[in-house]
Amino acid sequence: MSTSIAPTRPPETSPLQARFASLRARIEGLVVGQERAGGRLLLALLADGHVLLEGAPGLAKTRMARLLADSLEGEFNRIQFTPDLLPSDLIGAPVYDPREHRFEFRRGPVFANVVLADEINRAPAKVQSALLEAMEERQVTSGETSHRLEPPFIVIATQNPIEHDGTWDLPQAQLDRFLLNVLVDYPRAADERRILDLVMEETRRALSSEAPEAASPPLSKAELAEARRQVAGTHVSDLVRDYVVRLVAATRDDPAAVPGVGEHLAHAVSPRGALALVRTGQARAWLEGRDHVLPEDVADVAHDVLRHRIGLSHRAEADGVRADAVVARLLDAVDAV
Repeated sequence: MSTSIAPTRPPETSPLQARFASLRARIEGLVVGQERAGGRLLLALLADGHVLLEGAPGLAKTRMARLLADSLEGEFNRIQFTPDLLPSDLIGAPVYDPREHRFEFRRGPVFANVVLADEINRAPAKVQSALLEAMEERQVTSGETSHRLEPPFIVIATQNPIEHDGTWDLPQAQLDRFLLNVLVDYPRAADERRILDLVMEETRRALSSEAPEAASPPLSKAELAEARRQVAGTHVSDLVRDYVVRLVAATRDDPAAVPGVGEHLAHAVSPRGALALVRTGQARAWLEGRDHVLPEDVADVAHDVLRHRIGLSHRAEADGVRADAVVARLLDAVDAV
């Protein structure tokens, strides 16, 4: 893949960018072996998007979500998705008040700033529909009344790719609403030893009532809003915009078929995928202290942005071709300039 011209001068990091860089370092330091996934949560937060974490149990997915929530001003709720979950268990329901002789809406756990939807694929269609409205419209509807969700609002969903009993495949319309689909894999042996040391030290501190290490004060909602404003203002040149469009169009054999791509796809990437590449690329550039997006930013986030937005064909499944292999072929075949 061709690359663009490097910045002409070193980036100047603002105090706000330094705050977020410090937060990224803290999250990555406390989720040993999953540093990339932890950093992706921060990109989604800055780009105002939702994240789907896929990985086996015990790989620190919940820990990452809690660390992010603890670093922000606001409320955190964890929802365990089960086959018997009802939409009202998620969004809330009207409750009769005998003193006032009227129904009053009681808010459900989705009314939080950071929502962890654990094992999201275990919930039935009606619950997924209610969550989809919350994710896309930033509101929920009970009866004839809609209730707005207070910003910031980010859904961090987890999915276990191993177990399939009692699960439903997420509809493509809902998958497309996740800004990023991040794969969480097993740590290396050296990292696992560091995990043991870290958790044992945390347990020792907790049992001895020893004061935890001092952490930076949480980011305020005003700071996050300003950071998002700056991210949205990060410059995206015509060169980078054209690169994004060529990547997405190549999944539709436009203007010509790319070997190893079109024949393995049942459906291509929608325009929402192009928007997601730009938004996430802007967040990465801003977090790196730059005021402009490079093609390298787009290429770095492409797998997490696109893997859940392409549908593999029966031929791909028969040939053992995975989504990441198709995305890698796209990045190899489409030049940045």
